[in-house]
Amino acid sequence: MSSPSKRILFISNGHGEDNHSSYVIETLLQLYPHLDLAAMPIVGEGNAYRRLNIPIIGPTQNMPSGGFSYINRLRLLTDLKAGLVGLTWKQLQAVWQYAPSCDLIMATGDTVSQGFAYSTGYPYVSFISCLSALYEGTLNIGPFIGTFLRSPRCLTVFTRDPYTAKDLRNQGINKAQFGGIPSLDKLEPTGKDLQLQADVPMIALLPGSRLPEAIRNFKLQLNLILEIIKVMSPETIQFRAALVPKVMQELEGIASSEGWQYHPNKLTYKSEKGTVEVLCYSDAFNDILHNCTLMLGMAGLAVDQGIALGKPVIQVPGEGPQFTYEFAEAQTRLIGSCAQTIGTGPATSETLREAAKCVAKTVVDKTYLDECMEKGKARFGPPGASGRIARFLLKSLGINEE
Repeated sequence: MSSPSKRILFISNGHGEDNHSSYVIETLLQLYPHLDLAAMPIVGEGNAYRRLNIPIIGPTQNMPSGGFSYINRLRLLTDLKAGLVGLTWKQLQAVWQYAPSCDLIMATGDTVSQGFAYSTGYPYVSFISCLSALYEGTLNIGPFIGTFLRSPRCLTVFTRDPYTAKDLRNQGINKAQFGGIPSLDKLEPTGKDLQLQADVPMIALLPGSRLPEAIRNFKLQLNLILEIIKVMSPETIQFRAALVPKVMQELEGIASSEGWQYHPNKLTYKSEKGTVEVLCYSDAFNDILHNCTLMLGMAGLAVDQGIALGKPVIQVPGEGPQFTYEFAEAQTRLIGSCAQTIGTGPATSETLREAAKCVAKTVVDKTYLDECMEKGKARFGPPGASGRIARFLLKSLGINEE
């Protein structure tokens, strides 16, 4: 006779956090399919859960800030006007109503998701995926999140990098352990033909995934390419763009507005020094990261993934709401010397000229590229986060994986 299925509720506050949880869920179901899983995404629509047909227990809504009100407090006001307080209260009530039927809760994210889990009064696992001691050298645990992580109902605290786990243990949170970044487990190349020229450095364009910001970022990157080919010959460099499908659908309009020629999945520009091409893909992210020499990054998690593979990034701030100078500067502190951020505000023509020189210098700096290969992998630790976290959840439920 089969035992009744165990129920886990996943709480997350952010798009990246939803993705982390979804990868853990996929691994969980591979290890033990007989689980009853549900989710409460606090930010956005929870598309990562919907993709897996995981039931969502409360209301969801996209806010004007896109979940980045912490970068600019003025954006918090727009979220408040859009009904943030009422939405959060309804989500909290949904969690309180659902939690008594759960065997375990997993909270992924910062103070908000951890607070939701703590408030239920039931056991939970914390994954502080967006927090790192690498930003400041030590993780400043405020009174709220300190209470949530130190609670005896918090079974363990998973961190995104080994350094943060060690730092938390030094602060007396002995149950802290290295989890990792679950999406790194899905980064295997697929063998996609990127039409690469052998022995020519390849630049990966990562403009982010949220519209309309990703379109603005991609346009900025196209303008940067025009500066790059002023300091490098077009035949000595190649470009591949990893775009979300919605940006791919806008390629013709983007090309028209920026003075490029549009071809299916390809943009070209004729300059005095020759023709430059940008081949665009919505299904080759892994392959582009593995094959690139350098990233032009205007994203968060995508850049982290590249760094973990040992690829350096050059960052040019945009207008936001996500990829601003503040975000890029924080990202630089997280990543360390593998990141170079050009400019201190929304990119100007001078910023792009400086960034172009930086690209030309970096792609031929073999010593620096080798250092990034070593440092990047060490900074984020080995892959396998999904399995580490999933197995801990099963163990906490008293389940032996099948």
